[in-house]
Amino acid sequence: MTHGATDQSQPLMIIGWHECISLPDLGLTDFAVKVDTGAKTTALHAVDIETYYQNDQKWVRFLSPDIKGEPSRVLTFPVFTKRAITNTSGMPETRIVIRTPMILAGRKWKIDISLTDRGSMRFPLILGRRALRHHNIAVHPGKSYLVSTKPAFEGNTP
Repeated sequence: MTHGATDQSQPLMIIGWHECISLPDLGLTDFAVKVDTGAKTTALHAVDIETYYQNDQKWVRFLSPDIKGEPSRVLTFPVFTKRAITNTSGMPETRIVIRTPMILAGRKWKIDISLTDRGSMRFPLILGRRALRHHNIAVHPGKSYLVSTKPAFEGNTP
């Protein structure tokens, strides 16, 4: 697929501004996220973020968010890159980015996820537009859970 092309092999999927996704390689399944086309990058709530080397490759260790009432746990993942990302206050910050598969409504593809403390935010993950582009997806700004079921537990633990 060329740069800027859209994957037309899948029919257009219209999603709501809240949906449930899974990040199977992180062991995070079927949890509520906020879809935000105003955000370029997807961001996952993570704390105690530290990098280390394993077999000459840079890895990151972090504490996962509490999802669906499950306690947070230590996750490890290879570092994909570091990127300057503008935070919700409009300030640039350097974040560690991982690349991992995401599942949304039965479709699976790899996305880049920056790690940052989103503890004060309602949702542990904000799904940015880079994760959706080229996948024939449109976001309905007035609807939620068009392709997934609203979970009994939604968002970060209060």
